[in-house]
Amino acid sequence: MRWWDIDRVLELEKGLFPEDAWSRGMFWSELAHSRGPEASRRYVVALADGQVIGYAGLAAQGELGDVQTIAVARDHWGTGLGGQLLTELLRAATAFECAEVMLECRVDNTRAQKLYERFGFEAIGFRRGYYQPGNVDALVMRLTTKPGGAPADGPTSGQGTEING
Repeated sequence: MRWWDIDRVLELEKGLFPEDAWSRGMFWSELAHSRGPEASRRYVVALADGQVIGYAGLAAQGELGDVQTIAVARDHWGTGLGGQLLTELLRAATAFECAEVMLECRVDNTRAQKLYERFGFEAIGFRRGYYQPGNVDALVMRLTTKPGGAPADGPTSGQGTEING
């Protein structure tokens, strides 16, 4: 993801997460940490016919990676794009030498939870009222990497989709 993708990402963000959408400033802040020798973030977009149909981001600090966001346009649900985006984030976690990757997922988002479980994430707790203003709880999930530093890879597909970072 680059700065010129932010407007298109925001359109998708606001459509998918109307109550707790990220702001333009939040994306700018994350991208500011994604380049150069001290980079600690990896953000990617998925494009089809020039349109942003998905995006994802990972923050790394020491041996811990944290999935910040994954989003797929509704008309691309079930295509494997979420798996492709997550695979890209897990590759980034390996490059950042993360020993584990954490994430939060809305407790009512079973579709996402199943995706994460297919990749080996396990539920380890809850964060009450994490998603605001809806006061929705978050399920906290963790993936511990395989020996040798490579996270578990999951299924991928998504014909005609380009992932750009």
